[in-house]
Amino acid sequence: MSSYRIGIDVGGTFTDVVGIASDGTQTLAKAASTPADQSIGVVEGLRSLAAALGLPLEALLRQTERIVHGTTVATNALLERKGAEVWLLTTEGHRDVIEMREGLKPERYDLRLPPAEPLVPRHRRLGVKERLRPDGSVAVPLDQASLDAAIATLQAAGAEAVAIGFLHAWRDPKHEHAAAAAVLAALPGATVTCSADVLPQIKEFERFSTTAVNAYVGPVVSRYLARLAGRLEAAGYPGPLFVILSHGGVAPVAEAARLAVGTALSGPAGGVAAAVALARQGMGGDLVTFDMGGTSTDIALVVGGEAALGRGRTVGGERIALESLDIVTLGAGGGSIAHLGAGGTLQVGPQSAGAVPGPACYGHGGTEPTVTDANLVLGYLDPGSFLGGAKRLDLAAAQAAVGRLAARLGITPEACASGIHALVNARMADGVRLATVRRGVDPRDSALLAFGGAAGLHATAVARELGLARATVPLFAAGLSAWGMLHTDLRYELAQSAIGAGGIPADAEVRALFDTLERDGRARMAGWYQGEVAARRSADMRYGEQVFEVAVPLDGIDWAGPDLAGRLRAAFHARHRALFTYDLPEEEVVLVNARIAVVGRLPTSPAAGLASTGGAAGAMAQRRLLLDGVPVTAPVWSFEALAADEAVAGPAIIESATTTVLLRAGDTARMDARGWLDVAVG
Repeated sequence: MSSYRIGIDVGGTFTDVVGIASDGTQTLAKAASTPADQSIGVVEGLRSLAAALGLPLEALLRQTERIVHGTTVATNALLERKGAEVWLLTTEGHRDVIEMREGLKPERYDLRLPPAEPLVPRHRRLGVKERLRPDGSVAVPLDQASLDAAIATLQAAGAEAVAIGFLHAWRDPKHEHAAAAAVLAALPGATVTCSADVLPQIKEFERFSTTAVNAYVGPVVSRYLARLAGRLEAAGYPGPLFVILSHGGVAPVAEAARLAVGTALSGPAGGVAAAVALARQGMGGDLVTFDMGGTSTDIALVVGGEAALGRGRTVGGERIALESLDIVTLGAGGGSIAHLGAGGTLQVGPQSAGAVPGPACYGHGGTEPTVTDANLVLGYLDPGSFLGGAKRLDLAAAQAAVGRLAARLGITPEACASGIHALVNARMADGVRLATVRRGVDPRDSALLAFGGAAGLHATAVARELGLARATVPLFAAGLSAWGMLHTDLRYELAQSAIGAGGIPADAEVRALFDTLERDGRARMAGWYQGEVAARRSADMRYGEQVFEVAVPLDGIDWAGPDLAGRLRAAFHARHRALFTYDLPEEEVVLVNARIAVVGRLPTSPAAGLASTGGAAGAMAQRRLLLDGVPVTAPVWSFEALAADEAVAGPAIIESATTTVLLRAGDTARMDARGWLDVAVG
């Protein structure tokens, strides 16, 4: 009897579920997302997977070893401003740090830009008399009367979520922890978050902001995960549930609920994890991920089989300083709505039709023209074979929606649909430039890895606009993010600021700092997992006069030998030179933050399921398309039936049950035996 591992990715339109059997066979199922309660769509997706495998849902769940889930609950709460009502306790006299930010506007030359609205308004920010010095010594003891007065205000308001951020708590959390214990005693049902537990690092605004966001999304995420766990248990699932976090690793539900802010990029992280796995399985070269779903497109870089990590991300206008995958997100997807801008010009997105009502062609009440409607009008989609024939698209509704916009522009519906398609391609190409060129990387040295349900129709056009010679589209493109969640590991991140009077502390102090972090991380991992565990060391470092830090990997460092500080300096100089083409050996080097990532190696299934069935006898049919305004008759091929090394020349359509790939004139696609189309872009 087979056992299964299941990955679940909740998107804006569809929930993708991938099951990998113990023999490596992989199965993809989809269900409509349910934004009001994502757990409903998750269970429906599992039911669809069970049906595809010919099993009752309860039998499938009994045979499942683990479920890994990517969720957009935290992201949606931030974007839609639907989180908890947060209160902030902070050092007396410093309650405006979270509103003053770093003193800079996001668009510094926009004189009309209004100030950002703080996540915690001023009347909910309460000062408490206390203060630590930067070395952790007490300047002002925690004043019990001041704390009691703040707690009385919280009780009177019935506070649901409380963030606690005191000055220099990264050095010593005793005041924060004492305040948290007092708040919980008075408000036992509240979510209480201490900055020292979320981000024990210097830079007060980043620490306070990240802590406030954690308190803001914490109750929403906790309630969702509790509902999901309850639904799974009621359906018969006895095993563990993991959540993929923004850094690309997974964690148990309890940890995801504790550090809810770490789920802000949960869904897109699965796609990057998949790209890393495919690069290591032989896809070759550096990859630019191009994950186009129903509401957005996510873009990231995988270089040398490793994904780029970064800090200081902004989601919904709020700074989150946790380490996360470096992902650029655009409001451009299959459900993006085409409309007229302020100047009467054609615009696409960022508004999306989402899962409800969805594109006009879905027949769920949508009337606005979307990218999917335009692709249907242009002939790129088959109305009768969408989702393998499980759903029929309404061509007349798509034509009517696009036609209404075309009439306002004074052009034909076909020209309007072509414009929508071309405009969204241009927007996504700009997103790739943002993720590459602005980071000093030439995208022409990489292949475009296209996945998500909508990416195949746009991949070669985006690659051509960027000058990329190669694009790849996996057979499981529509569910690759869910697939990727099953090809990553448990991960726990720890960090601690180390900055002091000197640039780099004494060798013994540095060793003790990293050893303590690693010991704490391994102890935490032991509570989750008893398998193979590895620890990766890194540091945030800078030159003395720099105003930003550089992340420096330290795994190759000899930690036992003499002159550890010298080796750290050398590693920083080399990293700075690799990133910026120069280094300054004569300048002082400062160690700012020590970092440890503790990784628990989860077992993976045999790499068998991405491969196609093979045996295609030729094109299945012919279809009339409109390519760049020119009518074309193109062959339609079955993705699943393409044999290994079989080549298809464009213009052509390659269809699977869950995705469609458009090849233009000059493109040639070859089916790789491992289950992806390798497209040479003409």
